[in-house]
Amino acid sequence: MTVREQAQKAREAARTLARLGRAEKDAALHQIAAALRASVDRIGEANAKDLEAARQAGLSPAMIDRLGMGPTVVEATAAGVEYVASLPDPVGSRGPMQRRPNGLLVGRARISLGVIGMIYESRPNVTVDAAALCLKSGNAVLLRGGKEAQHTNRVLGEILGEALEACGLGRGGIQIVSAESRESIHELITLVGLVDLVIPRGGEGLIRAVTENARVPVIQHFKGVCHLYVDESGDLEVAKALVLNGKTQRPGVCNALECLLVDSAVAERMLPPLAAALQAAGVELRGCERTRQWVPSAVAASPTEWGTEYLELVISVRVVDGLDGALEHVAAYGSNHTEVICTNNLAHSERWLREVDASCVCVNASSRFNDGGQLGLGAEIGISTSKLHAYGPMGLESLTTEKWLVIGEGQVRP
Repeated sequence: MTVREQAQKAREAARTLARLGRAEKDAALHQIAAALRASVDRIGEANAKDLEAARQAGLSPAMIDRLGMGPTVVEATAAGVEYVASLPDPVGSRGPMQRRPNGLLVGRARISLGVIGMIYESRPNVTVDAAALCLKSGNAVLLRGGKEAQHTNRVLGEILGEALEACGLGRGGIQIVSAESRESIHELITLVGLVDLVIPRGGEGLIRAVTENARVPVIQHFKGVCHLYVDESGDLEVAKALVLNGKTQRPGVCNALECLLVDSAVAERMLPPLAAALQAAGVELRGCERTRQWVPSAVAASPTEWGTEYLELVISVRVVDGLDGALEHVAAYGSNHTEVICTNNLAHSERWLREVDASCVCVNASSRFNDGGQLGLGAEIGISTSKLHAYGPMGLESLTTEKWLVIGEGQVRP
């Protein structure tokens, strides 16, 4: 079946999904969760093939980490599907209705977008997360994962389809697009009139290629260059916990820290212990000249370090002159993803929250919290660093739009 034919089936299915009530959608989601738990061995066998191929191909440890889908990940994924089922259904919800002077009652109601195209690398759990969110929000979805996860994604697609059929729904609402050819991506992103929105999720190269060649709307998220600024009033132990969690918990994800900024007023006191903690955790430091005064073991940072997304145990470190210096650095090198300040100064925290342009701005909290599950959205379909039509982690509401409702008694426009 061609991608166009799959999209046509998805378009037909989208009309049915948009009409479903919450009870029907939640029943299907619970069926999916149960099917996943019953298929742990089946998923594991397929995933083992992908992991072995990844090792043979020399993929990076970060990519292999994202690719794994063992029993623990399957259980977490199934639990995530159940959590999505527990969330309120956004479809059909209405905002306040207003009475106009001419007697018309007007307002807006949330509706499904239609057909979503997902293009993503590694992370086969994204297949299930995206399917669950699209189903709950009444959208059909075409899932085009990477070739490196093709065995796992194929099996997951079969499980999802079987679960839908068990609930009396056809398979057209959740379909796996073949990863055998890159042409499938090009066809998917040019299906005007069949695909309503494309969400690419992966490396910067993939997202730029999709954005530059698409003829349908695209949610953009090029990279996650996340900063932690240690303010003059910041607490050393809090800063240490934040930088270690942000950099070392999962260095290969988009909300991992990539740059540490330290106020020059406290660099002599703060930098050596922060650097020692990072180096003890196996992190390579690449510092500016002022950083290396206090941390001589840091590698001299090249001009290209600032704005680099390492996705490994490497972090750039820069000494800045106060809050204004930190804000200027973030404005110049940030990626609109996640920015953190460690401070006990209320005025500085308020300025950080107000002035930093990022999809998630944190005060004394790890960058790792910029995640749909952590922010109460359930499984996320991606993090948008563009502002149309969503900014930050995209949950159920971000997969809907609004239409106007106008209720009258025969009024005509004069």
